[in-house]
Amino acid sequence: MKILFKGHDFKYETEATVKLFIPGRFEFLYDETNADGDIVSTQLKKGKHFTYLFAVCRIDGKTVRKSLKIASQYADEKTYEHEICRLVFLCLKKLTGITPPWGLLTGIRPVRKMTELIDKGYSKNDCFDTLRNQYMTSDRRLELAYQTAENQIPLLKTVDPQSISIYISIPFCPTRCSYCSFVSHSLDSARKLIPDYIRLLCKEIEILGKIVRDMNFRIDTVYFGGGTPTSIEASQLDILMKTLAENIDISKVREYNVEAGRADTITYDKLRVIKQNGAGRISVNPQTLNDDVLKNIGRMHTAQDTINAYKTAREIGFDNINMDLIAGLPGDTYDSFVNTLDRVMELDPESITVHTLTIKRSATLYGENNIKLFAESMTADMVNRSMDILPQKGWLPYYLYRQKNTLENLENIGFAKKGKESLYNIFIMDETQIILGAGCAASTKLIEKNGKITRIHNYKFPYEYINRFDELMKKKELIYQIYGEK
Repeated sequence: MKILFKGHDFKYETEATVKLFIPGRFEFLYDETNADGDIVSTQLKKGKHFTYLFAVCRIDGKTVRKSLKIASQYADEKTYEHEICRLVFLCLKKLTGITPPWGLLTGIRPVRKMTELIDKGYSKNDCFDTLRNQYMTSDRRLELAYQTAENQIPLLKTVDPQSISIYISIPFCPTRCSYCSFVSHSLDSARKLIPDYIRLLCKEIEILGKIVRDMNFRIDTVYFGGGTPTSIEASQLDILMKTLAENIDISKVREYNVEAGRADTITYDKLRVIKQNGAGRISVNPQTLNDDVLKNIGRMHTAQDTINAYKTAREIGFDNINMDLIAGLPGDTYDSFVNTLDRVMELDPESITVHTLTIKRSATLYGENNIKLFAESMTADMVNRSMDILPQKGWLPYYLYRQKNTLENLENIGFAKKGKESLYNIFIMDETQIILGAGCAASTKLIEKNGKITRIHNYKFPYEYINRFDELMKKKELIYQIYGEK
């Protein structure tokens, strides 16, 4: 499909709007209003007193046109961009018969829109009316966003301005899942890099420790992610966690997370190390409890392995366990997903995160045929089932985010029992708190008093992280430039 622009260059939001209806890649043409084949054509024409906006969409020979006239004195570029996207949205909705549940909300943090209105004193009805009118969001998603915001707001108010979070990346997995787009590396290809990676990651933790002391930061939460942190040996995990405790005061953290993740990496010894080093919250992530679907996505373990890992974690004493599920996996059905959900609820973890399958270009599953196939799945029914049953059983939505190329334009929702919400997940989604990242592909997020956010990205690949470590560490000087030495 071709997307045409004339009189404007609102490419990013226009493309995001088209992707709500049509998967795949697009050809972009500028200063043209006509082209062969399927098109989305947009035009902005400014006059003396009015600005005219046009959208023409053609699919399989069928064409829909929309236009709008705006008094120029009451509009700006942001208004023009929003209204052009609205015209495209209305055209494609009529042509395709698709009604995206989040409407024109294409960003990854829709809950922030709701939170901002609540903070301004809007009633629930006023919040709904405002977002429904502006973005054409469905009432069901508005209700989800409102419930999530209600659960987040009290926790966001507990943030100490001097507190920060620490993220430590272990970018290794036993194998790469077919849906995965994260920067993670299979152990077969990366095993020889692990000793040097662990050594330098410890060094970076030491450097962060000095920054924390110099800046007089207080550590609020710690999160070991990846990849799969339990891909490395128990002794290596022990070294990293002890290095953290020796260099950074974590004695007063409110939350210490380790993503144990895949059952084929979880052992008694690794869980014991995690527990003994002070982590109180872990993830044991089945994604599905259907063995055939596990094979489809390249997992080398069974559903029973996940259940056994979960029970081992309980035996060791973990009382805050999260379990991740994915709706829309290849080969999964609505009944199979519901069976997984029911079995996970029977295990009774403190939190359950329901992700919607996202097919990104770096994932094995990516491809227009796969995207079209998955788009015809019952993913929305799976997600809606989780939205209905989990709150009834005591797991309430507490954080939510969206990604590009997510099936049926849905979302990822974290559900938790009251008092068991992950603070780190809330803070990173709300961009509330400074986060210092260590390790491959980790990102440091610096938030200034005026709200400006600066990010320092670590190199994506382990070999690059190892070979350019000293160069990478020089980027940390930006922290001192922004906050000054205390």
